[in-house]
Amino acid sequence: MAHELYIPPCIGTPAQPFHSPPLNRPLRIRIEGPLTAIQRLIPNASWDVNISTQTFPMPGTKPLAELTYRALYGADPRSGVPRDMVIRDHFLGWVVKEKIPLNKIDYYGVTFDHLVPADDPDPDVLQINICELDYDGGERADGTLLFPVNPADYTGKKVLAVPRCCQKRKGTTDRGRVNDGVMDRDRRMGSTSTV
Repeated sequence: MAHELYIPPCIGTPAQPFHSPPLNRPLRIRIEGPLTAIQRLIPNASWDVNISTQTFPMPGTKPLAELTYRALYGADPRSGVPRDMVIRDHFLGWVVKEKIPLNKIDYYGVTFDHLVPADDPDPDVLQINICELDYDGGERADGTLLFPVNPADYTGKKVLAVPRCCQKRKGTTDRGRVNDGVMDRDRRMGSTSTV
């Protein structure tokens, strides 16, 4: 059974403007995290990869973007609204053994645009990180988040995803890194939109 993707309210005072963003604001959204946590959100998606013939988007890409959209906006993506949710990029964290990447990933991320004009190379970015709580009792989350987490609130039920504003890391390079990743994907694919 699929777990719920849970994005808590912003702890900042005032709340950061991209954390629970208004529906009419253009925004590029990047969500990423350990594949083990993502598989609990999307249990039926295939994550089989081949380092020499990478597929974009992967079968779980759009479902992860849709779950994130729902968690942020409280509704499904609107098919009648141009550019309401456009998949732009993904990130694969390859498992490496003896400095050689294997045909296996253990980390995944998807970037999608919400109302971002196709010709905007540098939109605002919301970076969201998925926290793995089931395997370490929340130890990593305690070291990276600005608020305490009780793993019992999540284990077997929900997957915690936290925007950068509520993390200890400041994310000063998020906007450039995410936007550069999209531009690189566009160059390789020769397009500006995927889904």
